[in-house]
Amino acid sequence: MARQDKGTAGHRRARFSATVAALLAAGLAVGGCGAGGERTSADRAKGEGGHATPAAPDGGAGTVNPEGAEGAAEGRRPSSAPAPDYLSTFALDVDTASYGYARRTLAEGRLPDPATVRPEEFVNSFRPDYPRPEDNGFSVTLDGARAGQDGWSLVRVGLATRAADRSGERPPAALTFVVDVSGSMAEPGRLDLVKESLGLLADELRDDDSIGLVTFSDQAETRLPLTRVGDARGRIREVVDSLATSSSTNVEAGVRTGYDVAVEGHREGATNRVVLLSDALANTGATEAGAILERIGAERKRYGITLFGVGVGSDYGDAFMEQLADRGDGQTTYVSDSAQARKVFVDQLPAHVELRARDAKAQVSFDRRTVERFRLIGYENREVADEDFRNDRVDGGEVGAGHTVTALYAVRTRAGATGPVATATVRWLDPATRAPHERSGSVGTAALAGDLWAGGHDSLQLTAITAYFADALRGGDLPGAPGLRALAERAEAIAGRSGSAVVRELAAAVRQADGLRGPTEGATREGELKSGDPYS
Repeated sequence: MARQDKGTAGHRRARFSATVAALLAAGLAVGGCGAGGERTSADRAKGEGGHATPAAPDGGAGTVNPEGAEGAAEGRRPSSAPAPDYLSTFALDVDTASYGYARRTLAEGRLPDPATVRPEEFVNSFRPDYPRPEDNGFSVTLDGARAGQDGWSLVRVGLATRAADRSGERPPAALTFVVDVSGSMAEPGRLDLVKESLGLLADELRDDDSIGLVTFSDQAETRLPLTRVGDARGRIREVVDSLATSSSTNVEAGVRTGYDVAVEGHREGATNRVVLLSDALANTGATEAGAILERIGAERKRYGITLFGVGVGSDYGDAFMEQLADRGDGQTTYVSDSAQARKVFVDQLPAHVELRARDAKAQVSFDRRTVERFRLIGYENREVADEDFRNDRVDGGEVGAGHTVTALYAVRTRAGATGPVATATVRWLDPATRAPHERSGSVGTAALAGDLWAGGHDSLQLTAITAYFADALRGGDLPGAPGLRALAERAEAIAGRSGSAVVRELAAAVRQADGLRGPTEGATREGELKSGDPYS
């Protein structure tokens, strides 16, 4: 994974492993869906095709430019465009597994492996109250505030889709569940939690939805072909209740059989999805994700079948599950208790089965007249070459109804400069027609004048807290990062004002990390950069 820092001398990278933080005191919920391809700095050749809509005049946060965006989608180029070094392009992603697994690890008295910490998944585990569009596209909201010394600010790009009407019309769902019943799943909080989750979901789906069930240990077995839920709820429950653990973990067999069932029962006009529930600790068959990925990629393209990975267990194959979901244009999440299972399988999955966008990408252009340097926090394995932004053959992320996507940038503005700072453009394909659409929003220096930690910025502060928290767990060096103790105090203050249990859980996790790191590790004085910081 690589870190992105772009400036007057061009972009550069150092080791930085991914995730952003986004949150609002009201309307918080875990959710997400998205995917993209992994690229290194050598892959990022710049080209003329990556131009973004030019920044609008400095009008504050969230200025929307739909006309210019739709014009670009129809092939008309903006009259001016930023230099390539001032572009940042990535596939949309709202995975959440990294945050959930980190919380469990900390609760067990261990610091998470930095390689499993992806800041964008910390961010997107919380849902800011961005404006929602009235149509099936995206809203685009930009805001920000000063953070730290020497002209550094945080700029937040927020994207949101229209929520689903739980009682209204939607396409049916065809969900094939692939359940790990290997020996490792016997641990409390694994197969028992999976069975509870499937039982909850069976009661939430509509009569016209379909469920299939595949189990795997050393081999895979189809327990239920794709079956309309209607009169089969009792049968579905019987199959779920009968699940029991067996021997080794052949994820390859499970995934391949699951896709066979999904293809055989494929429904035109439905949301066709494979849901993998596992600790992802493969030890039989193909144990490397790469050996399974080609099949997933082929079925995704031919049938539009996406993959949703749900991780369980204190030992969890995080990287393996993420790679599978990325290739399957899906998402990952992690559940460790009944409350999280209910949130995912009752509150989210039934509402999110309707897709709003396919192959969605974002491109943010920074104005070199006002911006000296910028750095995207996380999204390293979702990076897309700038010239591929409007190349619709390049994979983006799949985004469902009611989702939000947040990207957070550390931005250093030029001393005394005023005017446009950044324009964000989101591009997606209509799920039914695959027609391309774009929308844009912009932010200027006037919107960055306030202090991040001043009153009235709870939503942006929560985004910053989760991003700084993830970065600290990775041993990062974000400009203006407070110590973990200060982050915990700020999260507790927001939880007190909002009454949010989710934010209290965040504050508790930050305090646990602070205690495990010890009194002398990682805490800088508020507002200061860490010693030796390359961005100072």
